[in-house]
Amino acid sequence: MHVLDFEKEVYDLEKQLEKARESAPKGETNGTKNQTLDEFASSVEKLKKDLYGNLNGWQKVQLSRHPDRPYTLDYIQNITQDFIEMHGDRNIGDDKAMIGGFASIDGQSVMVIGQQKGRNTKDRQFRNFGMPNPEGYRKALRLMKMAEKFNKPIITFIDTPGAFPGLEAEERGQGEAIAMNLREMAVLKVPVICIIIGEGASGGALGIGVGDKVLMMEYTWYSVISPESCSSILWRSWDFKEQAAEALQLTSDKMLKLGLIDGIIKEPLGGAHHDPEKAYGNVKAEIKKHLKELMPMDADERITQRIEKFSNMGVYA
Repeated sequence: MHVLDFEKEVYDLEKQLEKARESAPKGETNGTKNQTLDEFASSVEKLKKDLYGNLNGWQKVQLSRHPDRPYTLDYIQNITQDFIEMHGDRNIGDDKAMIGGFASIDGQSVMVIGQQKGRNTKDRQFRNFGMPNPEGYRKALRLMKMAEKFNKPIITFIDTPGAFPGLEAEERGQGEAIAMNLREMAVLKVPVICIIIGEGASGGALGIGVGDKVLMMEYTWYSVISPESCSSILWRSWDFKEQAAEALQLTSDKMLKLGLIDGIIKEPLGGAHHDPEKAYGNVKAEIKKHLKELMPMDADERITQRIEKFSNMGVYA
């Protein structure tokens, strides 16, 4: 597993503990030695809880980008059944950074849509590093409209460093495509649940992020700009990215306090990649809980609440 700089101390201690347990003779009956190992294990666990319980903004940004972290397809494959991927925006082509299709969650049909990153160099290039082009957002909107037609709730998984900033994307109407999604998602007649599972950067995240419930996983971030880009604008250098991360208030706890999201999904200690099965279970439970609340509601009531929620953001009294 890839180890981040701030995790090295805990990782080294865990390796020492593992070696100590392996070197202990089989059938060890020495109570003092066993007690020493147990005390060492307890101290390591306490250190781990203290570390991950007091992460700063930049450290959480690093965890959200961890290469072993589950991506959209991992959640789809482990939470849903009978996933049928759908392709193309019926205009330009099929954007591989944006995936979606019908699936079911314990018998409830849903439309799942999300940004997909790659695991290796070839896959990252194929997925354009999780940065959708305009056709990706138009594909997402096409699938949302299809879900609305068949009265199926929509689940979106957000994990992108931003919409693709290339010249060709701008030529094909990147800003217009995202703006159209914002307008149309606000008035969708079906329940919409949006979950930030990794990075939630700028309009690239917001393009599939207007929902009745917007949730963040514990070690993720959601902001108008990345800490590096913010630092480069304000300080003309990336060296102040840690200060920028704190100033942007981009972590899940800060976002909830500001009223910009509706809830936080707990992750296993150290991040979703330390225990993916537990992470999948937590996300699935949250989806089912909110669907149970949203499905019986009148469509007009849901739309009114959705619009009011986003309209109230940024109001200063």
